[in-house]
Amino acid sequence: MITVLAVHFSVAVLAPLFFRKWGRNAFYALATVPAASFVWLLFQHGPVYSEQGAVAEVIPWIPGLHLEFAFRMDPLAWVMSLLVLGVGALVLLYCARYFKRKDQDLGAFGAQLLAFAGAMFGLVVADDLLLLFIFWELTTILSYLLIGFARTRLAARRSALQALMVTTAGGLAMLVGLIMLGQTAGTYRISAILELAQALAEGPSGAMVSAAVVLILVGAITKSALVPFHFWLPGAMAAPTPVSAYLHAAAMVKAGIYLVARLAPGFAETAYWQPVVLGLGLATMLVGGYRALRQTDIKLILAYGTVSQLGFLTMVVGLGTPDAALAGLAMLLAHGLFKATLFLVVGIIDHQSGTRDVRKLSGVFRSSRALGIVAGIGAASMAGVPFLAGFVAKESVLEAFVHHAGDPDAGPWGMVVLVGLVLGSVLTFAYSARFMWGAFAVKPGVEPTKFKAVRPSFIAAPAILSILTIAYGLWPVPVDAWIQPYAALFASAAPDAGTPGEQAGHLALWHGLTPALGLTALTFVLGAAMYFGRNAVARAQALVPDWVDADRAYQLTIGALDDIAVWITGRTQRGSLYFYLAVILTVAFVLPLTAILFAGKPLPDNIYLVDPGSPLQIVAGIGIVIGALAAVKANKRFLAVLMVSVTGYGIALMFALQGAPDLALTQMLVETIILVAFVLGMRRLPPELRDRTGGKYRVVRVIIGAAFGATMVFAAIYAMGARVAQPISLQFPQLAYEGGGGLNIVNVTLVDIRAWDTFGEITVLALAATGVASLIFVRGRGDRLRASASVAEGTVGRFHGVDPGSRDGAALAISRKFATATRDAWLVAGRTLAPERRSIIFEVVTRLVFHSLVIFSLYLLFAGHNLPGGGFAGGLTAGLALTIRYLAGGRFELSEATPVSAGGLLGIGLATAAGSGVAPLFLGGQVFQSAIIQFWLPVFGDIKFVTSTIFDIGVYIVVVGLVLDVLRSLGAEVDVHIEERGSEPAEYEEPEDMPAETISGGKA
Repeated sequence: MITVLAVHFSVAVLAPLFFRKWGRNAFYALATVPAASFVWLLFQHGPVYSEQGAVAEVIPWIPGLHLEFAFRMDPLAWVMSLLVLGVGALVLLYCARYFKRKDQDLGAFGAQLLAFAGAMFGLVVADDLLLLFIFWELTTILSYLLIGFARTRLAARRSALQALMVTTAGGLAMLVGLIMLGQTAGTYRISAILELAQALAEGPSGAMVSAAVVLILVGAITKSALVPFHFWLPGAMAAPTPVSAYLHAAAMVKAGIYLVARLAPGFAETAYWQPVVLGLGLATMLVGGYRALRQTDIKLILAYGTVSQLGFLTMVVGLGTPDAALAGLAMLLAHGLFKATLFLVVGIIDHQSGTRDVRKLSGVFRSSRALGIVAGIGAASMAGVPFLAGFVAKESVLEAFVHHAGDPDAGPWGMVVLVGLVLGSVLTFAYSARFMWGAFAVKPGVEPTKFKAVRPSFIAAPAILSILTIAYGLWPVPVDAWIQPYAALFASAAPDAGTPGEQAGHLALWHGLTPALGLTALTFVLGAAMYFGRNAVARAQALVPDWVDADRAYQLTIGALDDIAVWITGRTQRGSLYFYLAVILTVAFVLPLTAILFAGKPLPDNIYLVDPGSPLQIVAGIGIVIGALAAVKANKRFLAVLMVSVTGYGIALMFALQGAPDLALTQMLVETIILVAFVLGMRRLPPELRDRTGGKYRVVRVIIGAAFGATMVFAAIYAMGARVAQPISLQFPQLAYEGGGGLNIVNVTLVDIRAWDTFGEITVLALAATGVASLIFVRGRGDRLRASASVAEGTVGRFHGVDPGSRDGAALAISRKFATATRDAWLVAGRTLAPERRSIIFEVVTRLVFHSLVIFSLYLLFAGHNLPGGGFAGGLTAGLALTIRYLAGGRFELSEATPVSAGGLLGIGLATAAGSGVAPLFLGGQVFQSAIIQFWLPVFGDIKFVTSTIFDIGVYIVVVGLVLDVLRSLGAEVDVHIEERGSEPAEYEEPEDMPAETISGGKA
């Protein structure tokens, strides 16, 4: 199972390359992946249906959080996988002839469709609640991309966003329910939860379980487009027809049905299960069938028919009886076969005729009898006509609900559900006939449709599905054998009712003269009457107003949210930095202060102002205070930033005095890099600081600042005094040495003990670098500079507009003569700078220290496991070396020093760190598990290498990439702007407070 998933996602990544080489024929290559997986699935029949009853694969992930890659294939997952892989392979084959050679973005489309097949397979075989949710959301994201394939069409973008928002909202509700269920059960393993639920004599109970089940069902009904969330599925028909055939008929919308079927054996007896499943299922079946009869687009007829059938399936698989379980899976397979067939037929009609409008289509059957026969088989199966899969499955469904109506426990609602089911089946027959009439019939007064001949390769996929529909209907024995083990799960709860097989019944083409057969005959009669009286039905529907329109309700809801957001934004985003900081800091000290006052906790006993063993702390503290006050009083931007850095360096000294050299080193390097970034960024701002906040606002600022600082100090002191357990940090020295193989506790904690935190931090660094670059660059990250050899000497950053006869002109002349006096370049691209911009001393010093700093950064990287240093410190040191190189020689010197892309460095660093975390899985370990390798080398002697060093290398590369991105954006790109627009900074006015009406009124 893991191999199948890996192959799907790996080939999906390579798919764009296939399309560049083979064009649309690459779909054939992609189809081999689910096709080969389908063959593998057939060979799993024996193990799955053995006495063990399932095949399981488990890889531990994070045992401390009970997270694992747990996969399990039982009969239910096996049957669902038949649809996912089989229909997926046929749809990909169909795509090779559906799309035109000139269509754009086929590589991305093929990759997304293949990845979707893999995600859907992962969803049905996942045996962990959280893993199931991950695949669930993957299908949501991929369906959004596939529905919005035609990015230039507004309808496609709107429909994709609508589907994303509805299914994501349901998915979030489901996530809460999954966590509640896992916490209540004490495990997140789905099979264990179901076994526990089935072991309870009266079924699981309790408010927590009931609430969890309802929240999970919310996710299921949004995914499967049940009322009131049914509106997104017809809108999703803006997607290409292969997407509709796979996602919205055979795969994605079946995810909700699958979830209901998966949980039904354990939770069908919970308090709210039956009302939700039967009530919403029946309403959806009737609403979808009713609206299908009103459509003039044959694709929308199928779309609303799919909505109707999804409600039908939800009712059956959620009923919770053995015969309903058997009928539900039988109908699931039949529906996947005939609905995928019909959608693919619609794609052919649209492709060959250019229209899907029933008012324009006429005589298509005469033009392509083979297509009409294939469609007729699918429509007849959907209507439940004998000898086809739909008839066999629907007979079992009616039989199950006849039994349910006669159950005393069901009460009168059992009969109500049965009557509603029959009415829904009548509508199904009617819209099936309407589809065939609309797509293929000869319509009086309508010009015959110009229909191109259909190639056998184009019609092959729906033809295969129709043949399987016939085979299933004539010989349902194999399908019955596939489903019986799942139906037996419901029978196990009632051992006195007979054997599981007797309780569930069997699939058969002929059961005799039964009440179900009589209801089928009634369905045919009433459905045929509705079809032949379609004009009267249409007139009657036209008289019925749309009291409730779910799509309009959705649009009104989204519009109301937009209005609220604009109103809130207009009153909070005022354009004033003072206002923002006042709100943030006020909340940040009021809430902790309130907690401190009401907690009533005493202060710790061992409070001291200064460590007696380190009197230099007083000096450092005084320096920090002076720096902070000077920053507040400074009237120059550079001076203010410099004073802020003084406070940072003072804190670094505090760390050093307190015995934390790693923190001191990192703090010092970070402060230096930040100082450089600020200085580079301020070059386009006026040098003076214009303080516009005075009078009473100055007093308010002082009060808020002092209150915030004092509150944070006391909050930290109270937090230390509130500790009641032994700090876990006391175990870190032993963990670092024995588990992480290092003596530097700080670095081992970062790359081993808390590697997940560090991986999150470097991911944020990469995002921050990308954000900075996106704010500065318009067309790229600025990595494609001309070679320095092609730049004329002394032309970069040259002063203009200076009178040669003036004193400044004479000084410039002397500078240029001095800078060009020697031809021996100290830097590779230093000659490109204008002579007045060069400093020979700086260039000499840069040449002397650059390589030393790079070597020292590597030393810090590799020594950091046992001595002060590590990836962060080493990367920052290398970044400082690049900074010096840039300051001395300009942007072309920086380009010569680092010809690699900053984005590439960030990606390589993240990939290295991620690879070091995933690699242990292939060796039987856990994610981010470290190994200690000891060996001997000549000269070096005994070596102890810890694999977490590879993770640290990734951190090093990410930090270097971050610094390089800052230098190329705030440095090199701003240099270009200055040279293009002149050397003087643009006038800049700090914004006043803007009234809320300005923003809310749209004038901002």
